[in-house]
Amino acid sequence: MRLSSFVSVSAVLSTTAAIVPSTHGVHEQRDVHPSRWMKLGRVRPEAILPVRIALAQNNLDKGYEYLMDVSHPHSPNYGKHWTAEEVINTFRPSDADVEAVRGWLVGSGIPFETITHSDNKAIGQIGEGLPGVEPPLRNLPRLTFWYTVLINFKWLAFDASTSKVEKLLHTEYHEYQDRRSGGVMPACNAYHVPKNIQPLIDYITPGIKLLAPTDELIGQGRQYPEKRGFTAPLGSGSVPDKHAPEPVKKWHSIPMEHSMSPYGGLDQSDLSQCDTVITPACVAALYQIPPAPNYVDPSNTMGIFETGEQYWDQLDLDLFFTDFANWIPNGTHPIDNNVDGGVAQTTNVSEAGSESMLDLQLAYPIVHPQKITVWDVDDAHYQRETRDNTTYTWGFNTLLDAIDGSYCNYSAYGATRDSPNLDPTYPDPDGYNGTLECGTFKPTNVISISYGGQEDNVPIAYQKRQCDEYLKLGLQGVSFLFASGDSGVGNFPEPYGTSGPTGCLGPEHNIFNPTWPSNCPYVTNVGATKVYPGRTVFEPESAVYDPAGHPFSLNFSSGGGFSNVYPTPDYQQSAVATYFAEHDPGYPGYPYYSGLAQHDPSDIYAFPNVTLLAGDTGGIYNRIGRGIPDVAANGDNIATYYGGIFGLNGGTSASTPIFAGIINRINEERIAVGKSTLGFLNPALYAHPEILNDIINGTNPACNEEGFYAVKGWDPVTGLGTPNYPKMLAFFMSLP
Repeated sequence: MRLSSFVSVSAVLSTTAAIVPSTHGVHEQRDVHPSRWMKLGRVRPEAILPVRIALAQNNLDKGYEYLMDVSHPHSPNYGKHWTAEEVINTFRPSDADVEAVRGWLVGSGIPFETITHSDNKAIGQIGEGLPGVEPPLRNLPRLTFWYTVLINFKWLAFDASTSKVEKLLHTEYHEYQDRRSGGVMPACNAYHVPKNIQPLIDYITPGIKLLAPTDELIGQGRQYPEKRGFTAPLGSGSVPDKHAPEPVKKWHSIPMEHSMSPYGGLDQSDLSQCDTVITPACVAALYQIPPAPNYVDPSNTMGIFETGEQYWDQLDLDLFFTDFANWIPNGTHPIDNNVDGGVAQTTNVSEAGSESMLDLQLAYPIVHPQKITVWDVDDAHYQRETRDNTTYTWGFNTLLDAIDGSYCNYSAYGATRDSPNLDPTYPDPDGYNGTLECGTFKPTNVISISYGGQEDNVPIAYQKRQCDEYLKLGLQGVSFLFASGDSGVGNFPEPYGTSGPTGCLGPEHNIFNPTWPSNCPYVTNVGATKVYPGRTVFEPESAVYDPAGHPFSLNFSSGGGFSNVYPTPDYQQSAVATYFAEHDPGYPGYPYYSGLAQHDPSDIYAFPNVTLLAGDTGGIYNRIGRGIPDVAANGDNIATYYGGIFGLNGGTSASTPIFAGIINRINEERIAVGKSTLGFLNPALYAHPEILNDIINGTNPACNEEGFYAVKGWDPVTGLGTPNYPKMLAFFMSLP
């Protein structure tokens, strides 16, 4: 990644490497020495370094423009989605770029025949026997070295002596020892490349990065760093913290015999009790959803993401169909796409997952007879970590690898491939013994995801690399919908969450704490609404808020706010500007000069420093950040069968499959008349908010504040509003 080159060369290098030509610039520089690493002596000049040059992706700066071209309803190219091959060819480094970098190497004395440019997808660690690769520092038997090597079409690779590499990059290499493991690796404080090819290079290794060994991270259960964590599946009814005293969302079930109907045989079409229990009939009435047509395109299955041992079971589905959706035959079940050892179904009803049953029982009445595909990712070993380990990232990268093989080796923001710190590693000696699945599945047109965490708990480089992939899949016509979270403008307080005693950030624990990956501007983020007691489905809903003890152990309110990592996207600018102009929330924002959290190229595991952004001004949120959520749907008092027992569940993880199911229905109608799928939804929704039901009542409190208010127009509680199926269908069918 290119960095500014204004830093004085004399401040970076000692006299042995201080004479840098004016044609060169600093490409990467480490400003802070990590305390974990102890700097030792210079690397011996004759020691051999395996140099790997990650070539920058092409046209990434145009990615937003490309996406708007096929997603904005006013574009003449709306719906003309790209093929996977077109996406790969557009963003991969061009042949001319490869040859320009190779030409620099050859001109600097690196023999042409020693430079490889491989499309091999091998991955390994030096010292583990990766074919054709030797340890980075030969002739240094007293030291233990490791160096992760990733080879793909985005890399140029060669071996050379340390003295030759130092001359090439105008730098000095030192040995750095990890104080924890004792391992040693080579690194520099800064290095230089010709200015004319700086835009073509992402980063070079060995360079400024100091990374812990993969095997150490695996042994630590991926707890990097300690106390960084992720919340439970958003609205799932459980907490992935085995030390938590009680669940965040306590399942409040009503035990009964399987032959009995809930609520004394409540009629499936009865709408009189929708203020206490939301049934499929209530959802259909709220959003004016008619019965689904009988025609079904086999290519248009609705995708639902699951992990964390959230199994579905047939008994619970059949009980639900019988009592609430009897037009769906018993025995109806999803297609299971099990990725990297995932297991979606259980035959033991006691092992059923509340999240999976909630998702399926909300989606089926909307889309049937369309099919549903469950994306169940990662083997049981890693799925248990999802539940128990506070530093797991839910396997989103596992899914993205499986549906786009190019993502497996994608290099951006100083990061390549999945992170051994945060993602599963395959083969897994404790589970799935196959290699990582790359591009083995075709993505469904819609993918509903009810899992996530807090933005401050995820490294910036990790977030941005993943967010790029949602853009690329949007180009291909895939719609990603994420839940906005259940803890208002913050996280749940400790010990339920990982963001301090209030769930908010900063030294005063009052800085709002948005969610991830819903902060990515290339996904559609779904908040939650509720039919309050005494109200009906024929009246406007309100933003959901259940105070602690009614019936959950903590407050439940719709996640929302403003990102500290991503700016307000262009498609959202007008809506957000109107919100601030007409309904300013009154809270102090960050100072105008703060900007956004920037990733540190020397540390790909650097987290957003929200305290730095806020400064000492008292600001508690970022007014220039991407606003969330985008839309909303009902998320409370949802009738569900789980473990053979009827009960009520909820959360924004209920809202998400409702909205996603409606999108899948509209896709079916468009496909039937020869039109494309909808793909990335947000530009169309923000351009035409009149197709949604505006929500103007309620708040999303957290952190000892009321949070934001639902108001006319877009707001950071319920977004643009809830679905209006007839209006949405008419609008999207009018588009090419």
